[in-house]
Amino acid sequence: MADVLSPGWIGPVRLRNRIVKAATYEGLSHRGLVTRDLVDFHVRCARGGVGMTTVAYLAVSRDGRTDRHQVCWADEAMPGLRHLTEAVHREGAAVSAQIGHAGPVAYRAPALAPSRRFNLAGRGFSRAIGKADIDRVVAAHARAARLAVEAGFDAVEVHLGHNYLASSFLSPALNDRDDEYGGSLENRARFARDTMRAVRDAVGDRIAILAKLNMDDGYPGGFGLDEAIPVACWLEADGTVDALEMTAGSSLRNPMYLFKGDVPIREFAAVMPGPVKLGVRLVGRRFLRRYPYRDGYLLEDARKVRAEVRLPMLLLGGVTGRAVMDRAMAEGFEFVAMARALLRQPDLPRLIAADPATPSLCTHCNKCMPTNYTGVRCALVEPASPRSGSWGTPAGYVPRQASAWSER
Repeated sequence: MADVLSPGWIGPVRLRNRIVKAATYEGLSHRGLVTRDLVDFHVRCARGGVGMTTVAYLAVSRDGRTDRHQVCWADEAMPGLRHLTEAVHREGAAVSAQIGHAGPVAYRAPALAPSRRFNLAGRGFSRAIGKADIDRVVAAHARAARLAVEAGFDAVEVHLGHNYLASSFLSPALNDRDDEYGGSLENRARFARDTMRAVRDAVGDRIAILAKLNMDDGYPGGFGLDEAIPVACWLEADGTVDALEMTAGSSLRNPMYLFKGDVPIREFAAVMPGPVKLGVRLVGRRFLRRYPYRDGYLLEDARKVRAEVRLPMLLLGGVTGRAVMDRAMAEGFEFVAMARALLRQPDLPRLIAADPATPSLCTHCNKCMPTNYTGVRCALVEPASPRSGSWGTPAGYVPRQASAWSER
C-alpha cells in the first residue's frame, strides 16, 4: 500500500503527499473577487502540509452562485486568483479550483433545475432549464477550466454532487424530464458526462481533472449507490476524469447527510435573515437531521466504487488522523481528503508527519458550518483580530479584509 505521506500523481500533477484539503466554501470572497483573507486561508493549509488545497466554490456563471459574493469566472477575478495560486505554490502545495453550477441550490430565484419545483434554497420556484441554457452552462464549464489554467491552478474539481445542477439531473426525485436528459440513468447522466467532456476538451492534460460525485443523495427516491457505480464507470470509460472523490448528501433536502455529528440549530438560526431565523428554530430539526459520526464514515460505500474503477480515488468523510488514512491506503484509495479537521488544525498534516499518533482536535460539533456566512472557521477557536473591515451579516457582508485583488 502507498504511504499517505509519499508523493502521488493525479493526471499530470505530482502532489508532495496524498492529503488533499477538501472543498469547503470559505465565505471569504467579496463582490465576486478574491480577498487577502481567502488567500491567507489556503496559504495556512498549504503551510500546514497538505499536498493540495481546493478553492471552493468558483461558479462557472453568475446564475450558478450559491452566494452573491461568490467568485465566478470573470476577467476581474483573474488577478486575485493568480495571486492565490502563486501564494500556495510558494508553500510547496498544489491548488485545485472547484468549479460548477449550483442549479437549484443557487441563491437567486428563479434557479435553474432539470424540472420546475419549489426551491427552498432560492426561496421560490426553480425554472426548468432549456437546451440553450444547458449548452451555455456546459460551455461555461469549459471556459472556467481554461481560465483555471491561465490562473495557475494545478487541477479543477467539477462539482457533480449535493444536488447542484449536474447532481440534480442525476436524481430521479428532481428530474422528471421526458427528453434526452431525463428518464433512464443514461439520459440523466448526459449533462454530467457532456460537462466533463467539455472540460477535458478545453484543457486536455494541462491540468488534472477531478469529479466530485454523489454516492447517495440521502433521501428516498434520490440518486443512490446502485446508480453512482455505473456513472463512475462511464466517466472512467469516457476518459474525462483523472480522479474521483465520492461524496453524499443534498444541499436541497438533506445537507447534514454528508457531515455527520452534531447539528448546531441555534448557530444556524443566528446567521439567517429575520423570517428564516424563526423557521430554523422551530422546524430546523426536520431539515437538518442528525447522523452519528464515526471515522471514515463514507468508506463503506466508497469501497464499492473503488472495486469497479481503476481511476485514482480520494476518500472523503471522517478523515481525521493517521489511522483512517492508513486504512484508506490499505483499501486501495490513492488519496484522502480532509475538511473540518483542518479548520481546527491547518497544520495537522505536519503534526501527523512528525508524530503519527497526533489526534485531531475536531469535535464534529459542526458549528463551523454556519460560519461560512462570515468566513468559515472552527467556531471553538477565537478568530484572529481583523486587520481591516469587519464581520458582517448575510444581508450586509464584508469580510475581515475587504480589499480585493485587482490589477495594480
